[in-house]
Amino acid sequence: MILIVDDRPENLFSLQKLLELNQFRVDTASSGEEALRKVLKNSYFLIILDVQMPGMDGFEVAEAITGYSKSKDIPIIFLSAVNTEKRFITRGYTSGAIDYVTKPFDPDILLLKVKTFYRLQQQTRELNETQKILREEIEVRKQAQAALHQSVEELRSALESIPQIAFTSDPAGVIEFVNRYWYQYSFGKDMFPQTPPEGISIAQCIERAVSTGFQQETEVRIRPLKTEDYRIHLLTLTPVRKESSILKWVGIFTDIHEQKMANQVLEQRVNERTQELLQANKDLEISNHELQQFAYVASHDLKEPLRKIQVFSHLIRDKFLAEKPEAIDYINRLIHSSERMNNLITDVLNYSRLSISGEFERTNINQVIQEILVDMELLIQEKHAVIHTGNIPSLEVIPAQIRQVFQNILSNALKFSSKQEKPVIYIKGELVAGRDENSPTSPIGHYCRITVNDNGIGFNEMYLNKIFSIFQRLHSKEEYEGTGIGLAIVKKIMDTHNGIITARSEEGKGSTFIMVLPVKQGNHN
Repeated sequence: MILIVDDRPENLFSLQKLLELNQFRVDTASSGEEALRKVLKNSYFLIILDVQMPGMDGFEVAEAITGYSKSKDIPIIFLSAVNTEKRFITRGYTSGAIDYVTKPFDPDILLLKVKTFYRLQQQTRELNETQKILREEIEVRKQAQAALHQSVEELRSALESIPQIAFTSDPAGVIEFVNRYWYQYSFGKDMFPQTPPEGISIAQCIERAVSTGFQQETEVRIRPLKTEDYRIHLLTLTPVRKESSILKWVGIFTDIHEQKMANQVLEQRVNERTQELLQANKDLEISNHELQQFAYVASHDLKEPLRKIQVFSHLIRDKFLAEKPEAIDYINRLIHSSERMNNLITDVLNYSRLSISGEFERTNINQVIQEILVDMELLIQEKHAVIHTGNIPSLEVIPAQIRQVFQNILSNALKFSSKQEKPVIYIKGELVAGRDENSPTSPIGHYCRITVNDNGIGFNEMYLNKIFSIFQRLHSKEEYEGTGIGLAIVKKIMDTHNGIITARSEEGKGSTFIMVLPVKQGNHN
């Protein structure tokens, strides 16, 4: 904006119109006092000032304007129709004006001067603003440089205080600082600690870190100056960044020699122990096989004398004890005990046979269950039992063993039925995603979950682990017959099939046995 100062309204009007027609914003003042008040409040690019004015003349106004720090750089052009002598022009320049124009003046010439001085003032202000920005930037850079210098000093102080070899380098990997521990492995800052000829060198480690721009950790072997033995260190090279630029690298050697030696000794002992365990496991397998063979042979051989005991006991009872009721009672007890012993030997034989691996084959489980139900038809009728079967997918199993699983579980369900209501048993199967009793169902699952639910007497779940152990019973043999091997056989068969078995039950409310088997052997975890 341009300020025109003149005490004559016609002069103000003519100059204002001339400048406004040339796209200048114009402000006016009719006295020196008014001009000074406006200069203090507004910012002007140029002042056109009349010399002859009542009160303060133009020279006094110019001197006052140039005396203010805010307005001292505003260019002033004097206009005068009376004071045209050299002394007045000289005073005008000494008062702070940059030009002195006498009236009458050529409007075009005045307009050219106004444009020139206006543009110069604009450029001066832009230059001053740029200088201000540069001064601020220089100050910021000075502060940043001071902060960086302080950070570097703090970093060096920290590196001097740690009990490890430490150094810093510039972004290109040139060493700038080393702490005192460096000199236990090197004769100078510019010499890297010595590494064995066949190992990676420190220079190669730094070169690799610089090329990648990321933190690097490398195990190196370096030799202290006072010994001939190399020690294993972990060299960590970490970049110090500002935004995306790397300012420097910090390297730290951590002595891990004792740790590595201890690990090597531990690994050697682990390997030795592993070999010992493998050999022990092999010996155990041989011993276990021999024990199984012995159990099988012993059980098999026991059946022959037991059979004679049973036969001769029946002969003695029928031929010689008809008139002796007390003797008959004793012999019946003998026969009953021999029958239980025969059942026990049979179950032991069955259990020992499970260790002899069979061939897995694709088996229709539904057909196996139906065959078992036919075999148990008389017992089912005797108990008035109702058995509901769902469709179970075909599975890769050992048929004879899986038949024994369902036979034992169904026999238990019928044996331990409630005396108050007839037995009701549900058998169903579904594909599931994983080898877990709670795994979600899946039409493409690799496992099959089979549940056998009954409404029998149930049991307390605190005994869940006990029921699958050999010779473990929850009831006396007087209450329920059995040897305590049936569910142990089931558990062993499930292990052989890479499956799991568990149960859920509550006393007096029945039991649910849950089995999870792979659809194909090889899918198990």
